Amino acid sequence: MSRKRPMEKPLSPRESGQFVAERSRDVFVDEDGVKRVAQMIYELRESEEFTASGWKKMNPLAPSPDSDEAINWVFVTDTMNFSFWPEREEQQCEVVCRGNTYRGYMSLCAAVTRAMDEGVPITSPSYFSQMSEAELARVLRSDSGTPMPMLRERHQALTEAGRVLLEHGGSFRTFIGHCENDAEKMVKYIVENIPSYRDEAMYEGKRISFYKRAQILVADFWGIMEARGEGHIPNLDFLTMFADYRVPQGLVYLGALRYSDALMETLKNGELLSSGERREVEIRACSIWCVERIRQHLWKLVEERDGKSCHINSALIDFYLWPYAKKHHKEMAHIPIHHTRCIYY
Repeated sequence: MSRKRPMEKPLSPRESGQFVAERSRDVFVDEDGVKRVAQMIYELRESEEFTASGWKKMNPLAPSPDSDEAINWVFVTDTMNFSFWPEREEQQCEVVCRGNTYRGYMSLCAAVTRAMDEGVPITSPSYFSQMSEAELARVLRSDSGTPMPMLRERHQALTEAGRVLLEHGGSFRTFIGHCENDAEKMVKYIVENIPSYRDEAMYEGKRISFYKRAQILVADFWGIMEARGEGHIPNLDFLTMFADYRVPQGLVYLGALRYSDALMETLKNGELLSSGERREVEIRACSIWCVERIRQHLWKLVEERDGKSCHINSALIDFYLWPYAKKHHKEMAHIPIHHTRCIYY
């Protein structure tokens, strides 16, 4: 499917969430569940999970935040941050790095850091913009019998993104420097310049967007700058949750999101949803709107009970829900994850 950009600008992720939630046929935001989750987060509002320092507990595999290498490392991992779910639960891609074994998204981080340890200049755009598919296959090699999925797509996304950086000063830092610490400008600039980040769809005749990886890239960049004491992005609240396949499952489990019986049945049968089809769009967009409603409700609680404004934005709620879903995956096993093979998440 060609992704030529028509003249009509897509709705932002937040607007897209609301637009789809108001018309959705198979996925519903449950206001009672939303209030319960807001209450749960309200009780945790002062905890480590919701402070900047909790967010700053950088990925143990990432380079030290005070190096510009850390910024390019985040760019490399976020550019390939999609589609890690295994065809069969018992056949997971595993990567061993510095004595630990990693799966899922962390297997990608481990592979990139392992390559650095082995002397591969994987964070250098002049290298990764022109590396061969075989070189990337070696970087992403699995230590289990199961390879990382979508090697060709990861190679295409990474080399293309590297070429864009070379046209913009040769690093992600110089590339994003055009955006004056403005989260909204950053997301738009990434999406306009790097095709693999154009996470958009059509829904009932409207062009909509999710921009999951672009938003994560901005959040990760902020995390590094924040760890350096330079994290000044005043409108970080522009970011929504990052619509993937793990967080919707958590929202359904918590009762804030509801699937129709027909959709539940489809997912339980293990049916793949294709990227951009109605049900897949509804799951992702309603998840965005669900987290927006949780945030709105939480802000109201904090204002009413604590008499102050709330610092917890949608991205922070996502950063709480994603590990929550991972941690409780056994209790959530009865709620199916939707499966879509694509480069957007």
